[in-house]
Amino acid sequence: MKTKLHGIFTPHMVPLTKHGDINEDELRRYIDWLIARGIHGLYPNGSTGEFTRFNATERRRIVQIVCEQAAGRVPVLAGAAEANINETLDACETYASFGARAVAIVSPFYYKLSSESVYAYFSQIAKRSPIDVTLYNIPMFASPIDVPTIQRLAEFERVIGIKDSSGDLAFMLRMMAAVKPSRPDFVFLTGWEAVLVPMLIMGCDGGTNATSGVVPELTRKLYDLTRDHQIEEARVLQMRLLELFDTMLYSADFPEGFRTAIELRGLKLGPSRQPLSDVQKIDNATLSQQLQCILADFGYVDQPVSGCPIPKNVVDSEQVTQVTRSVITQLKQQGIL
Repeated sequence: MKTKLHGIFTPHMVPLTKHGDINEDELRRYIDWLIARGIHGLYPNGSTGEFTRFNATERRRIVQIVCEQAAGRVPVLAGAAEANINETLDACETYASFGARAVAIVSPFYYKLSSESVYAYFSQIAKRSPIDVTLYNIPMFASPIDVPTIQRLAEFERVIGIKDSSGDLAFMLRMMAAVKPSRPDFVFLTGWEAVLVPMLIMGCDGGTNATSGVVPELTRKLYDLTRDHQIEEARVLQMRLLELFDTMLYSADFPEGFRTAIELRGLKLGPSRQPLSDVQKIDNATLSQQLQCILADFGYVDQPVSGCPIPKNVVDSEQVTQVTRSVITQLKQQGIL
C-alpha cells in the first residue's frame, strides 16, 4: 500500500551554470541539503522551479536527477504539465519510470477554459495515467478548478489529491467538505505558506511551499508544531516567516527573491534564464541585503557589514492571538479539534 502524501514538499529551483545549462552537480547538492534539513518531499518542475523556462527534455532530466538523488529517502511529486494531453501523459509515463511517487498537473494554461473542459482534460489523464495524479489549482496562471469539478474528479482512483495555490482558506474548506466524506484518503496540500498554519489546523495534509527551499528547517518546524497542537508557538513562527515570504515574493519578479535568498544560504543557483535590466540588478542588490538581515535574525547567516535596521513590530500580536483563539474555539465547537 502506498503511503499517503503528507508534510512539506519543496518546489525547488534549478541551479544553472553561467551558460544557462542545468548545473546537475549543484542540483544534486541542493537535493541532499534539503533532505538533510527535514523536508518531507521534493517537487521538481513547479512554478518556483520555473518549469516553463525549460524545454520538455530538460524537464524530464530534472525529474530524473531528483529521483536518482532522493533515492527513496523522500517521495518525489513531479510537475508533469505540458502543452497538451498527449505530452502530459508521456511525461506521466516517464516520471513513473524514474520512480516518482506521483505527478502534479496544472489545469490547462494560456486559454481560459470552462469547468467542463477542465473536467474533460483531467478525466482523460485520470483514465490513462500510469502514476497517481494530484490536481494543481493555481487560478492566477491557469484555468481554475472549481469545487464541483474537484468533487467529480475525486471519483477517479488515480486522482489522489490537490495542491491549491489560491491561498483561499474558505475555498479549501469547501473542497474538504465536498470530497472527504467519499474520499477520506484524498490529499489536500496548500501552496501558499502565508496561510500554512490555518490550513493545517483545518485539516490540510501539508504544503508545497517555496519558502521551504530557503529555510527548510523552519518550514518543517512550523509543520511539526501545528501537528503537535502547539498552536501558540506555531502562530509566532508563522508570523515571522511571513516577513521572509513577503520580502521574497513582492520585492522582485517571481521567483528572483527566492533565488537571492537561496544563494545567501550557500547554494549556487547561477543566473536566471529571464534577463534582468540594470535597474533590476540594482534592486536585487538591495533585496539581497534585506534578505540577509532577515536570515541573520533567524541565525542562518551573518549580518551584512553595513548592519541591519531594528525590526519594526508590524504585527499586532494581541489581535492575531484573539483571532487565533476564536478560530480554535469554533473548531472545538464543531468537533474538529
